[in-house]
Amino acid sequence: MELTVIFRTILLVALIICAIAVNLSKNLLRSVIIFLSYSSIMCILWVLMESPDLAITEAAVGAGISGTLFLMTLKKLRAEDRKDQVEEEEQTS
Repeated sequence: MELTVIFRTILLVALIICAIAVNLSKNLLRSVIIFLSYSSIMCILWVLMESPDLAITEAAVGAGISGTLFLMTLKKLRAEDRKDQVEEEEQTS
């Protein structure tokens, strides 16, 4: 087989694994990281399919903006959880 066919097959298998893993993951941070990996692999696949415009869009939106928004949301959720824990501890004291 040709080397590019093998490389594409490996990337497609990795893409499927990422898609399954992000759904099965219980940890939110791990899910975001897997999603970013998915977007990066998809960006590489778009380049291999000779669609540089889609690759740039995937990199900018999928891995860039969406990843940043997910990480910021996760940070705010954790801050809210800590705030709620402190309030509960103050009420029980």
